[in-house]
Amino acid sequence: MTSAVTRTGNPGLFDPITLRSLELPHRGWVAAMCQYSCDPDVAAGVPTDWHLVHLGQFATGGAALIITEAAAVSHEGMISPLDAGIYTQEQADAWRRINDFVHEHSAVGTKTAVQLAHAGRKASTYWPFSGRHNSVPASDGGWETLGPTEEAFGKYVAPRAMTEEDIAGVIRDFGRAAALAVDAGFDAMEIHAAHGYLLHQFLSPLVNTRTDGWGGSEESRFRLTLEVIREVRRVIPETMPLLLRISASDWTEGGIDGAVSARLAKCAAEEGVDFVDVSSGGAVPAAPIPVGPGYQVALAEEVRTSGVPTGAVGLISDPHQADAVIRNESADVVLIARAALRDPHWWMRAAHELGHEFVPVPQYERAGGF
Repeated sequence: MTSAVTRTGNPGLFDPITLRSLELPHRGWVAAMCQYSCDPDVAAGVPTDWHLVHLGQFATGGAALIITEAAAVSHEGMISPLDAGIYTQEQADAWRRINDFVHEHSAVGTKTAVQLAHAGRKASTYWPFSGRHNSVPASDGGWETLGPTEEAFGKYVAPRAMTEEDIAGVIRDFGRAAALAVDAGFDAMEIHAAHGYLLHQFLSPLVNTRTDGWGGSEESRFRLTLEVIREVRRVIPETMPLLLRISASDWTEGGIDGAVSARLAKCAAEEGVDFVDVSSGGAVPAAPIPVGPGYQVALAEEVRTSGVPTGAVGLISDPHQADAVIRNESADVVLIARAALRDPHWWMRAAHELGHEFVPVPQYERAGGF
């Protein structure tokens, strides 16, 4: 089964899109945003009421697809002790509660996707608003981290170089997490291979200096990501879309660039990926990222030359700006994050500004035009 990008003439932000059997009412999605709001003293990795409110507001606000924060496929894959997970039944049950709310309380038929993730050498770190910016020691609940090699990320504690057994275990972990996510009621899956986390660590020649079958050549560096895709695709329904988030540029000489990413997208599509969510950076500290409005749109456009539908993300906040990204065929979808935090009803306001009819949830009808 292949994905289809539904086009009506020249599509815009509020035209529908279909990926496999998943029909989405428009092309404005919520990008993954880590909240660091689980309580490890109660139950590690279990989403809380915070996650219900955080994600639920985007459903009532009219988003077409909500992608969750990075959900670790194992405890050792967590970015921090406060991260969400999808490796136990208790975690899956908590996610189902959130999915049920989103599906029940959206006027547009909002859908959900879980972002399956493993932080690799960037795991076991303090959360951003902890006031600390280093690895969590064992005495404070930290754990041993894994990476392609023993090289550390910046000032973080050095990881243990992964063995063949470790790699096989991670692939199994992604498959197990995907199966739990299906049971939890998610409508789609996203594999996180960006931002310097484990799969990106194997993809980037700046990080992966292995000389075995998992490193060296481009084909070998792609291997772990493609193996994970195969495993996830194996356990999820044929009708369910599979998304891949990538860092399409390391913004550092000798690293990943748009051309490499387009080749990765093509290989991923051959293994069952339906959509590529294009971000950038994170492999190495202090990369000179030219942050500005829409700064990653050109990367999404380059990856799109692979023939795989793409999403653009990164300082896209104005409705007209978002609509132009799609109408100019730079990407097929626009994902927003910070703008959604500022305005959880961004999609209703955007529809109003762009002249589209958008029916709010009945509880908000008295608000009138957005």
